[in-house]
Amino acid sequence: MGPQRTFGMTPWVRRLMVANLVVFLLQETIFVSPRFIATFGFAPLSAFAQPWTFLTYMFVHANLLHLAFNLLALFVFGSPVEERMGSGSFLFYYLLCGLGGAALSLVLMQFRPLDVVVGASAAVYGVMLAFAWAWPDQPIYVFPLPAPVPAKWLVTFAVAISLALALAPASGGVAHLAHLGGFATGFLYLKTAAWRLGRAERELRRAVAPSVLVHPARAARGSDMGKPRRASAIPHKPRSTACSTRSRRAASAASPPPSAGS
Repeated sequence: MGPQRTFGMTPWVRRLMVANLVVFLLQETIFVSPRFIATFGFAPLSAFAQPWTFLTYMFVHANLLHLAFNLLALFVFGSPVEERMGSGSFLFYYLLCGLGGAALSLVLMQFRPLDVVVGASAAVYGVMLAFAWAWPDQPIYVFPLPAPVPAKWLVTFAVAISLALALAPASGGVAHLAHLGGFATGFLYLKTAAWRLGRAERELRRAVAPSVLVHPARAARGSDMGKPRRASAIPHKPRSTACSTRSRRAASAASPPPSAGS
């Protein structure tokens, strides 16, 4: 039996949403100093000096709108994905996608300056991809659109928006592009899992396939039966008429001669 839902949320989706809310409340009420983000946000230049930021940056958000988008996406897509993967695998996948966003930030640092990266967007993009991977045609209602949108097109649209924001010169867009590292990490994870599953199914089919042992001699006879038989080079001789002639002569000799008076 899969993870049980409470208030419409599976266990780790609920815990992750609570953790993000609590951190944001602390960030807005108690730890209002910019040092909070500098300490727990992911800064590529000081990432190895502050290795905890590879994980903690996922729970720090820039503003309320940033938090609301991530929590809404996690609420909509997270529970079905956790039910499909299982709680442990879902948590591992979520954190792995978040680490993928941090790793891409390190790569992008080589090309242009990068500020502190915060938010669960990388992990959430990975969850959205997992949902669209499993249920590509599932309709998703998006306000204010009048008709539902298939999950695959909604995720594609979200990725395109992130790319557009990343390339826009006024958006400070490298952070948006770094979040797509979670999408790329999720794709590699799901593709590898699908390949392993396919290989396991092929090995299982080979293992359960019935095997027939054929004796070599029977196999040779079977192969000979399939070949056309060659006609004999020696023609059949017609049956000799000498035997039939001798038989008639012996029968006439054994019969009694006719009487003289007849």
